[in-house]
Amino acid sequence: MTEILAGGAGAMLLALALDALIGWPDRLYRRIGHPVTWLGALIGWLETRLNRATWPAPTRRLAGLLAALAVIGAAVGCGAAIQAAAPGDVLGAVVSGVCAWPLIALRSMRTHVAAVARPLDRGELPAARAAVAMIVGRETARLDAHGVARAALESLAENTSDGVVAPVFWGVAFGLPGIAAYKAINTLDSMIGHRTPRHAAFGWASARIDDLANLAPARLTGLLFAAVSARPGAALACMARDARRHRSPNAGWPEAAMAGALGVRLSGPRVYADRLAPEPWLNGDARDAGAADLARGLALYGRAMAMLAGLVALCALI
Repeated sequence: MTEILAGGAGAMLLALALDALIGWPDRLYRRIGHPVTWLGALIGWLETRLNRATWPAPTRRLAGLLAALAVIGAAVGCGAAIQAAAPGDVLGAVVSGVCAWPLIALRSMRTHVAAVARPLDRGELPAARAAVAMIVGRETARLDAHGVARAALESLAENTSDGVVAPVFWGVAFGLPGIAAYKAINTLDSMIGHRTPRHAAFGWASARIDDLANLAPARLTGLLFAAVSARPGAALACMARDARRHRSPNAGWPEAAMAGALGVRLSGPRVYADRLAPEPWLNGDARDAGAADLARGLALYGRAMAMLAGLVALCALI
């Protein structure tokens, strides 16, 4: 078990370093795509064949469970085969780290949020709205500057967990098969884990598996934000008080920690298409977020990711 942990941690440390330095280059994406697009193609193929509108809900739930297990199994199998083909602790960690590199969104997360922060800081609201529309699912055309900053901070907090901490967590625990399994689970949830008429039954299993896979990483992300904050007590108190009020069993933890750390309110009512979602506030008595808070949130993100890398390095040394 110690060898597995050390190998997984070493591989994840390399993957974090590669992603922080170069991300996933556009030239490489144009040539071979990305593992998420490969997973998405498999999920789409299964969904078109197994999600029949004429089938009753129980049958569609079973079909969705089988589809989810097939995708996760394929990801685990590929990861295990690659890891087994590279014998030796050092070589195995290097190969696993290179293969895990595109499964971590450390650099792209910062890039997308910074693309919102720059025009917002200059007062260019239409450009900021267009940028934030790339990372959130809500209606952005009528957001004011506070709404744009709030949406971007919420996305930064939640996706720090989903895009960085969770894959690294499962990669440290189980090596390349672990991070591959998590990425499959997360992609399944993003594609079919919705409460729409088409996916409510078929995607039910994918959504529940994703909830389970993110239980520990979401709370760890909140603790990381609190630990590197100038207001750790406020961040922890906000998490303890408000995290469970969020509609998601997991997203509320990093979002509440971010809200408490920055002294702003997050979540709250928002518009999806033509529907108003009356979500409760996190840190509801605080002020609205602004452009300066988005810059502070990015700085908090950077410090939290440095601490995560330090923890992974410590695991690799055990």
